[in-house]
Amino acid sequence: MLLETAQFLAGLGLDLVFKASFDKANRSSVRGYRGPGLERGLAMLADVKARTGLPVLTDVHAVEQCAPAAEVADILQIPAFLCRQTDLVQAAAATGRPVNLKRGQFLDPRRMGLLVEKARAAGPGPFTVTERGTTFGHGDLVLDPRSLVWLRESGAEVWYDCTHTVQAPGGFDDHTGGHRALALPLARAAAAVGVDAFYAEVHPRPAEALSDAATQLDFASFERLAREVTAIDAARRALA
Repeated sequence: MLLETAQFLAGLGLDLVFKASFDKANRSSVRGYRGPGLERGLAMLADVKARTGLPVLTDVHAVEQCAPAAEVADILQIPAFLCRQTDLVQAAAATGRPVNLKRGQFLDPRRMGLLVEKARAAGPGPFTVTERGTTFGHGDLVLDPRSLVWLRESGAEVWYDCTHTVQAPGGFDDHTGGHRALALPLARAAAAVGVDAFYAEVHPRPAEALSDAATQLDFASFERLAREVTAIDAARRALA
């Protein structure tokens, strides 16, 4: 499945980075799928790079994961739930790899500059920040488009994660629900506001996905998303 997805994406001719997690550590339930683990997961990502030529990104959850992950990954990512963990952020930055900081669902987007500053104190960067929605009540997320503007104050590139934003955490007893149909409309809105990149979960058969099945995009939906946000972004830039 990993190679099927990567080869499809590589064939689109887009400027993109392939992301996969060796460990989905932030699971609500002990029954949630975690992934192949550090050693096997990094080997699988190395295989993707070798076969497709795509750069790869993976997230790290502990300080000791940063150095081995940086040997394979072109970009390291700090998960949203861990974005304020100083030791983790600085260990990732110290590898010398670019670092993507996902904004915590609980964090004021106007404070992301403090996290970027923290990372810059430990490594050369570059650093990017990703919007993935804000906690709304006990079982939902909401996109506030102002966040995309305020994140610019961090001085970093701004990415928008259109599939994690439409999650409904706690939607089921042991896994996350969501509203896949909203991913494309929100991506179009973000393109109109203006972002530097889009982040989307893609799966050849989303119903079979072991993680986030309710929000992943199939191949056709992702192609449509890429086409539409590219057109909107071009129109926005032409008016600037």
